[in-house]
Amino acid sequence: MAALGDLERNVMDLLWDHEHPVTASEVRDDLAGGGSEKTLAVTTVLTVLSRLEKKGLVTRERQTRPHLYRTTATREEHTVKLMEDALGTASDREAVLVRFAGAISEGDAAALRRILDNRSANLEAAAK
Repeated sequence: MAALGDLERNVMDLLWDHEHPVTASEVRDDLAGGGSEKTLAVTTVLTVLSRLEKKGLVTRERQTRPHLYRTTATREEHTVKLMEDALGTASDREAVLVRFAGAISEGDAAALRRILDNRSANLEAAAK
């Protein structure tokens, strides 16, 4: 999955925060409202949205004018894909998982333990 620049990441965060599709002007206005020192041109926002669309992260509803944009996946789904991509590049997946488990907080480790325990229980129940 292609890496995101700062502006692309900010646009994605705004799109994820909206429950409905938004226009490029709405994105620009939201970016300006976030404490940005200068307001971006709509053409700049359209360029960023076009790049995100080419990366498969955003879809554009062309039936309306102005076009409406929405993400193709939730923030969580996107994060999972990034993690899967990173793990997929490892020659020793187990070593990466060991290092990851050692680097996360106790709270995250406890949450992961609960998730894996529930997964095991569900797999056992399905096997019966």
